[in-house]
Amino acid sequence: MGTDKALLPIEGKTMIEHIIAQVKDIGDEVIVITNTPDHYKFLGLPLFADVIPDKGALGGLYTAIDAASHPYTLILACDMPFVNRDLLRYMISLAPQGDAVIPKIAAPDGEKKKSGMAEPLRAIYSKACLAPIRKCIDEDNLKMIAFFKDVKLRWIDEEEIRRFDPDLVTFMNANTPGEFEKMKGVKGMKG
Repeated sequence: MGTDKALLPIEGKTMIEHIIAQVKDIGDEVIVITNTPDHYKFLGLPLFADVIPDKGALGGLYTAIDAASHPYTLILACDMPFVNRDLLRYMISLAPQGDAVIPKIAAPDGEKKKSGMAEPLRAIYSKACLAPIRKCIDEDNLKMIAFFKDVKLRWIDEEEIRRFDPDLVTFMNANTPGEFEKMKGVKGMKG
């Protein structure tokens, strides 16, 4: 995108403000993981820089789980502003069933992944994930799913997800300017 996606405006607010407005009462703690804290002070929330710098999204995940004061952490990517609160509540109810609760949706047309695609940036992780994530970081294996083999997963398949979000809008993200423009036309922005 060439810019900080979390700060892109939609309907007069940044994407991150939309996300926070939609989840602020789901749990009792909201924190932001950022390596540019000055850009996010306006949110008035606790801000944490990566514990282990330069390790990408996996390093950010490690930081979030480590910084959270509760045994389970709901992770929401800053470029996915459509929050389905009922789906999140369902995911939270499943948390005791594994070390992580991970949605999985079918691969987009043209991709040959029979098992579907994990959505690790709209998921729940327990503190039990810290050591396996740290091991991957130490080995410089920075794929978001690299540690999955070392934790107990509770997958949420697409059929389960569609009960709450028939069009899978919650997984729309803005990786390109075109995707961002398409996103701005989607009904469902709240906050």
